[in-house]
Amino acid sequence: MIAPLPAELAQYLQYLQVQKRLAPRTLRLYEGELRRLLSLFPGRPLLQLAPADLRHGIARLHAAGQGPRSLSLALSAWRGFYVWAGRQGLVQANPAQDLRAPKAARLLPKALPVDQAVRLADFVQDGADPWLQARDVAMVELLYGSGLRVAELVGLDVAPSAPGQAEGRGWLDLQAGEAHVLGKGSKRRTVPVGRTAQAALQAWLALRETAAPAHRPTQALFIGRHGTRLSAQSVWQRLRRRGQLAGLAAPVHPHMLRHSFASHLLQSSGDLRAVQELLGHANISTTQVYTRLDFQHLAKVYDQAHPRAHRKPPP
Repeated sequence: MIAPLPAELAQYLQYLQVQKRLAPRTLRLYEGELRRLLSLFPGRPLLQLAPADLRHGIARLHAAGQGPRSLSLALSAWRGFYVWAGRQGLVQANPAQDLRAPKAARLLPKALPVDQAVRLADFVQDGADPWLQARDVAMVELLYGSGLRVAELVGLDVAPSAPGQAEGRGWLDLQAGEAHVLGKGSKRRTVPVGRTAQAALQAWLALRETAAPAHRPTQALFIGRHGTRLSAQSVWQRLRRRGQLAGLAAPVHPHMLRHSFASHLLQSSGDLRAVQELLGHANISTTQVYTRLDFQHLAKVYDQAHPRAHRKPPP
């Protein structure tokens, strides 16, 4: 049997339900976190807890194996309760106000090994539609060869235009070997297009117009069979299918190719600032995650090749 809640907690949850109109599932989560707070301090009124008490409670939960996200949810529920209690005149200060959960570990982006990235780009399906195959190869070469985001890719036009630039679209300049894109924060940047990608794009452009109806002209570089601009979702679907057909174990998505571009370039050049510029990152700290990928690669090589790597330390 579930124990009844103290009056102030019951009133707070009713406030969340009636005034804030929280969803039933969210209400259950909040109630669970508030019950957990009660269990941490049995017999003690919650309205009398001090910041040190709550800090100790979070430390106990962390020691018990609770992760940063779970602790953040707990603090959010506790903080909300004390904010409400302050407005009701039940507490003078919010004891959870300045408490913060430990930072969650930043997940490393998933990148393909070099051989798998090349296999994906070079893959040719027997009997496939040449039009679709040329388009998909060009997309892979741009994503992997220039590190574009999928939104930047589908936003490219075949040539610059005043309406296109006003709408925030990028464009391709094959003669200069460049792509001009509009990235996050409406920041424009120019990225190089390598010779392999240029050849793939020329092959695609030679076939592109054969499927676009004459009465529906479009400036989009990548289009579907009806001549309209390809969507980001379509690019995801085509890449996933291409990865499966190429025999790659991991599901491939556009951002994985961007990660692969950055990781492989950093492994070869070691120039973090250049990779930052090519990716269009505002802060170099965002780019530094790829140095961790690079270190993982180096550590793996060491483990596999160095004669001292697998030796047990002396007793």
